[in-house]
Amino acid sequence: MSKKAIGIDIGGTGIKGAVVDTKHGTLLSERLRFETPAGGTPKAIAKALKDLIAQLPGAQGLPVGICFPAVVKSGRTMSAANVSKEWIGFNADTFFENELAREVHVLNDADAAGIAEVRYGAAKDVRGLVVMTTLGTGIGTALMFNGKLIPNAELGHLEIDGVDYESKAAYSAKERGNLSWEQWAKRLQKYYSHLEALLTPDLIIVGGGVSKEHEFFLPLLKIKTPIVPAANRNSAGILGAAHFAKKHDTD
Repeated sequence: MSKKAIGIDIGGTGIKGAVVDTKHGTLLSERLRFETPAGGTPKAIAKALKDLIAQLPGAQGLPVGICFPAVVKSGRTMSAANVSKEWIGFNADTFFENELAREVHVLNDADAAGIAEVRYGAAKDVRGLVVMTTLGTGIGTALMFNGKLIPNAELGHLEIDGVDYESKAAYSAKERGNLSWEQWAKRLQKYYSHLEALLTPDLIIVGGGVSKEHEFFLPLLKIKTPIVPAANRNSAGILGAAHFAKKHDTD
């Protein structure tokens, strides 16, 4: 049986997708990127996905996994970050299956990254509690215990010093404030120390696009928990979404 699926990573600014070998966690096609349509409505995003999938070689008939910046319960998006509020309470699985004419499975974007790291990356064969964090426009988080996902762990929005701390510690805050690596690391230190105090994890993984520059900030953090960059870097969402789709494929 073919171990292939399409992985799609929908963000507030970009939509990325590729055909994935779900057995080995490798991309079988070029990773394509489209701009997220202004407003991020369901219809506009579905149109972008159709165009993207049409350009993927060997995509015919493959199931699609979509990771999305929202709490997702049974294929329904219960929140919306940096996309249209139309997604709140929206049956995304059914909508995308009708629009794309194939089996589709939707999950939270950080959860997809966590699945990829457990299956193919830094959390493979790690026992105990692993916390996946993605640093980007916001802070996404996923929890895995003994390799099993605990879905929809929204720990990027921890209140520290009276504010939602992703507004201080997300990568977008570094860019917005033109912070040096050292200045940003002080904010990350406060966030990860708080996370460590709450959960006492066995491993923390740092993903998102900035993870490819991990040597500039991770060594500056002083916490007891081992903290490492995501092995799959910015492709983790695509890989995890594809694995999720293939695992739940009913064909």
